[in-house]
Amino acid sequence: MNKFLATAVAVLALGATPTFAQPTDILNASYDIARELFEAENAAYAATGATVTVNQSHAGSSAQARAVLEGLAADVVTFNQVTDIQKLVDGGFVAADWATQFPNNAAPFYSFPAFLVRAGNPKGIKDWGDLAADGVQVIFPNPKTSGNGRYTYLAARAWATEEYKGDEAQIEAFLTKLFSNVPVFETGGRAATTAFTERQLGDVLVTFEAEVLGVRKQLGADKYDAVIPSVSFLSEFPVAIVDKVVDARGSRDLAKAYLDFLFTPEGQEVAATNFHRVHDETVAAAHAADFPAIRLVTVEDAFGGWEKVSEEHFADGGLLDKVFLNQ
Repeated sequence: MNKFLATAVAVLALGATPTFAQPTDILNASYDIARELFEAENAAYAATGATVTVNQSHAGSSAQARAVLEGLAADVVTFNQVTDIQKLVDGGFVAADWATQFPNNAAPFYSFPAFLVRAGNPKGIKDWGDLAADGVQVIFPNPKTSGNGRYTYLAARAWATEEYKGDEAQIEAFLTKLFSNVPVFETGGRAATTAFTERQLGDVLVTFEAEVLGVRKQLGADKYDAVIPSVSFLSEFPVAIVDKVVDARGSRDLAKAYLDFLFTPEGQEVAATNFHRVHDETVAAAHAADFPAIRLVTVEDAFGGWEKVSEEHFADGGLLDKVFLNQ
């Protein structure tokens, strides 16, 4: 009998419960344009005295959901779309009541699709309709693989629904032209940003406002302009504990404490500094000048909720597939 087995037998014989070393690290699986945000959040969390090491994994939100289902041992997920967490609920990895475990439906911050154009806005892009004009190349990630891309599709459809008064034929025609103006569909939001800024593809990048403002600050206001459309789509970034992983690792308390931090004034300040809109009223007021006014529609008001959107738009053969097939 080896030494470990002998010890385990002895403990059980005494009627005691064996104790194992608690983990000192957790893994956060997040969407791909959130690298800089969570580098800052993790540094701020460490500054509070937290001793846990927070490791990061970044890819498209939907790709991350698949990775967790396939074995990525993430203790927490910080995604950019509810439907990606729902996949983990359906797979038995996340509790069905995850959205009630933290404030604001478990979304510490939010954003919306906006436009990044080259300095001077040479194509005169002001609103969604301009993205379907002849001679305009639009860059955004594939809605099939990216939550960022799905938000862009939903925002464009919401605008078109208002513009064309619900006429589905005109809505589909607009979306088909918009999609045909995309020279290449990248798999994720950061790859789309790279295509626009480094490979110099396209006339306009459609991505979250947080990415638009962050890129403009990093690469230069003399090189890029931010354009806020007349209306856009509320993009909440939900978080959840991956129950199946934390229960196996004994890391639940570490995971919850980390996600709780994102909702504190300190965590909210980090998010706002990184151009994410926050719910904390004091922090939001302090950064009000950084964020232009925008009218946002919600998934409930515009589409009847995420379940309906998933069935009507994103399921195989749904309305999104029709747009792709019509190109």
